[in-house]
Amino acid sequence: QVHVVESGGGLVQPGGSLTLSCTASGSIPGFNVMGWYRQAPGKEREMVATITNAGWTKYADSAEGRFTISRESGWNTMYLQMKSLKPEDTAVYYCNLRDGRNVEYWGQGTQVTVSS
Repeated sequence: QVHVVESGGGLVQPGGSLTLSCTASGSIPGFNVMGWYRQAPGKEREMVATITNAGWTKYADSAEGRFTISRESGWNTMYLQMKSLKPEDTAVYYCNLRDGRNVEYWGQGTQVTVSS
């Protein structure tokens, strides 16, 4: 079983920065993709950024140029550095780990609120 836990959410002013962290534990498969997703009130959950255990990254258009996803060398800790935050970035952010069989594991989510 794999467990993922997010941390680092909070309230930030527009234009500010915030870094989210996610730690995976348990029987982590050798091949996996970790990612950040978010869900705003009344909207569907959407992909923000993903990173493979080989370091390949993918970003949503809304995150490109403002957000940076990274993983520690041990591969079980992931970060999302967010800069130039906008009110429309307000959402619950979820950590996801997907293995080679497309089995997914989700964290409980962390709230990010961008407001003055």
